[in-house]
Amino acid sequence: MNRVFQIQERYLAEIARFENTSMIRDISLNWEKIHMASCAAVGRILAIKRGADAELSSIACSIHDYGRIITGKQYDHAAVGYEPLKLFLAQNGYFTSEEIELLAKAAQNHSSKKEIGSPLEEIVKDADVFDCYQYGLPLEREEQRVRLKSILEELSH
Repeated sequence: MNRVFQIQERYLAEIARFENTSMIRDISLNWEKIHMASCAAVGRILAIKRGADAELSSIACSIHDYGRIITGKQYDHAAVGYEPLKLFLAQNGYFTSEEIELLAKAAQNHSSKKEIGSPLEEIVKDADVFDCYQYGLPLEREEQRVRLKSILEELSH
């Protein structure tokens, strides 16, 4: 099995820990499962198109909302998830310390859609926006709409 499948399997197990609990969630766990898988696919496509590491991009897109999984809250989930995500990734034993830092940083910075980050961070931001668009979720912030326009133009070439 490849690392994308392995980490998604572990991520689903992590999500399952929160099912049937009394935690009030801003976003349903069913959405988290769908968003994980579809973001991973979009991230792989963007990485191939941009000449980036498709495996690492797919993994980063899979796990970018870890903070929301563990807290149930949308507010500040990207920043809150940084340290717990590093621990989750380290415990799974699939990644080097450098990869853990890259993946955790991409998750930490994915909500900052106005700022330009590393190529991996940009793929996560763009996959996140595109995935919300493809499921008809509102893009409430201008920077999300600007990103979507750019992604659609990129994919049309």
